[in-house]
Amino acid sequence: MSSDFNCWKCGHKLIDVILPMSRREECSQCSVDQHVCKMCSFYSDKSGCDEERAEHISDTERANFCDYFKPSSKTASSNINQKSEAAKAKLAELFGDPIPKKTEDDSSLSPAELAEKKLREMLGG
Repeated sequence: MSSDFNCWKCGHKLIDVILPMSRREECSQCSVDQHVCKMCSFYSDKSGCDEERAEHISDTERANFCDYFKPSSKTASSNINQKSEAAKAKLAELFGDPIPKKTEDDSSLSPAELAEKKLREMLGG
């Protein structure tokens, strides 16, 4: 069985990944390991591994032999966007500005369309 995923580190598309994913799977763009905790659907940045039966892995960015590994379709770009939005919200809170809210429509807009929408909102149009 073959599937397409994105690198957990750089977001590059991993083409023709054979499941179960090999421990030696690497990104062709940045050469990082892909059979890692950060690529697993059980992993979260806040709590680490959410699979209670899995052994503790100290280095979540290096290849491991976890039997519960399940590749995730999360991408680096989505993680970066989430961190960016959280940082903007913290800055807005710090300076007393209104917290920027992302609407569902914003995700489907291109960067140019999003910029135009923001400009129209600022100008009251």
